[in-house]
Amino acid sequence: MKTNELAHAIAQETIDYRRDIHRHPEPSMEEFRTTDRICEELVKLGVSYKRMKPTGVIAEIKGTKGESDKIVMIRGDIDALSIREKTDLPFKSVNEGFMHACGHDTHNAMLLGAVKVVNQMRDEFAGTVRFVFQPGEEVALGAKAMLDQGCMDGVGYAFGVHISSTLPCGYVSGMAGSSYAATDWFKIKIKGKTAHGADPKNGVDAAVAGSAVVMALQTMVSREFDPADPVVVTVGSIHSGSRFNIIPGECNIEGTCRMYSPELHKDIDKVMKRIVENTAAAYRCTAEVEYNKLLEACANDKEAFELGKASAEKVAPGKFVPATPTMGGEDFGWYTTTDAKCAFFTLGARWPDESKIYSMHHESVLFDESALETGVAFYAQVAIDALDKMNSEK
Repeated sequence: MKTNELAHAIAQETIDYRRDIHRHPEPSMEEFRTTDRICEELVKLGVSYKRMKPTGVIAEIKGTKGESDKIVMIRGDIDALSIREKTDLPFKSVNEGFMHACGHDTHNAMLLGAVKVVNQMRDEFAGTVRFVFQPGEEVALGAKAMLDQGCMDGVGYAFGVHISSTLPCGYVSGMAGSSYAATDWFKIKIKGKTAHGADPKNGVDAAVAGSAVVMALQTMVSREFDPADPVVVTVGSIHSGSRFNIIPGECNIEGTCRMYSPELHKDIDKVMKRIVENTAAAYRCTAEVEYNKLLEACANDKEAFELGKASAEKVAPGKFVPATPTMGGEDFGWYTTTDAKCAFFTLGARWPDESKIYSMHHESVLFDESALETGVAFYAQVAIDALDKMNSEK
């Protein structure tokens, strides 16, 4: 495949660029140096682009094979995590307390590599490839910011890729339907009345009410929703009281809900509010619920998935493996709520030394850089294949 040949020719450039980005990780929505570097490279290539607010870049390449108004979008996120890096890499982070522990440096590098490949193939396709270098994925703000600034205007197909530290190197994985869950955050404040621990009748115990609320929340899973639609309700934090012999007057609870069903996601906050308020009232307490819907489920369109799978087989023959859904979140899900046909894939970059294989977000996570070449070729191939398909359906 020509995409493979061109990706191979720039393999070291892609790695070198990735290492520079890895060395200088930046927090979500504050990726100013990273944005500068992307723009610098696009200027060298003569590719038109627009710098987004506050960070991020959208670049476009229009094919010269013929006239077409079709647009395909490919996305790579660029933000890092607030983790102190503990690797021995010669290009480890110099920004203390920040690290590309989720591999967004590789996404950035692969997308830039795809710009170079597509730019050299512009006479082989008609239509426009839109490259979205997206900020703020880790804080669930970036995709919405890009959408607000028109990144999906006119887009027919959209694709994204996430690196994996555990999938075998060079393998591509994906599935039709919801591959990542809608991800929500909730905060509950229960108010009672403080009293001496020896005289509980004069108080209203918020800790007891909070404990009951934690247990009652699981009835959302077992009794409120269709058992065929999986739901996870996790209480990750509960704090109440300040001393062993005082009836606490307040209890604060925080947690997350995960689900695939859009219908369920629409109503889950209302169900939680009812359960929490009524349970607290049964213990003579009041309750306030703050519920934030951070991410929509990443629901891959079947047609887009099949197209992406075929592209993956072209650039990595025999290395496609079916994915299984996860309750993890991915803000590419916001793009799947648009009219475009979208699909999200995973690229394996497992480290060859099994004693040094770590999960994503780990302070010592490592990625096999030889996978980047496959990622560059896949990004370019799926973009061109999607345009060819849209143009053939005119």
